[in-house]
Amino acid sequence: MAERAEDIVTWTTAKPGISSVVLDRPPANALGIPLLDGMHLAIDAAEKAGDVKVMVISSAQPKFFAAGADIKHLSSIDAETFTAYGDKMREVNDRLAAAGWISIAAVDGVALGGGLELAMACTLRVAGSGGKFGLPEVKLGLIPGAGGTQRLPRLVGRGRALDIMLTARQVGAEEAYRIGLVDRVTDGDVLEAALAFADELVGPSLPAQLSVVRTVDAAFDLPLDEGARFEVSEIQSLFERGEAAEGISAFVAKRAPQFR
Repeated sequence: MAERAEDIVTWTTAKPGISSVVLDRPPANALGIPLLDGMHLAIDAAEKAGDVKVMVISSAQPKFFAAGADIKHLSSIDAETFTAYGDKMREVNDRLAAAGWISIAAVDGVALGGGLELAMACTLRVAGSGGKFGLPEVKLGLIPGAGGTQRLPRLVGRGRALDIMLTARQVGAEEAYRIGLVDRVTDGDVLEAALAFADELVGPSLPAQLSVVRTVDAAFDLPLDEGARFEVSEIQSLFERGEAAEGISAFVAKRAPQFR
């Protein structure tokens, strides 16, 4: 029976403003075409809904967030199809990274190769204590090709990124937290921890939060003076056209702000 994207990736509203997306492609959530198509459907649904402030991506497969690219698929394709497959992986990650909401990867178990690249495309990452992370593509004679060589150094620095990619080793959750690859680690249920994190994030102004992400990312791409000017343009835009008027009014009136 052919795999259906809508069966492999499902989504529900965990609570107002929070979308819970679940990957479920046994046994290890290999990033085959149906799973990638399912991620596009989940992103489409969030865009259509228009009220998503935080998206949490988790796995229904025990011990796996996502094991990476579909190696069986890679073993049976030509160069042209390989290019198309890589493009689809990058499209998912780029859409997720540029989405109009905050995203959290809830990593319970293994996130390797394309699975880690998917997690790194999210705004934030929560890991269980047994989490394992790696980009082992050099063992296949390849390199990470869905943003891994670009996003990992931005998270952990050049030396640590080279260490992880050149050795193809797996990084445990505590080390991943220490070097900045993940943002929170829990000994409890990873999805519950990620949803609790989402609950913290759903209250503030989303335009302001997304502006924070843009300006922080700009710090890695722009000289300091240009980054500072970008910061000025962002805060001016929030004051003139964002939700600052509501936030300031609510503060003065000693009431909760009514952000969208």
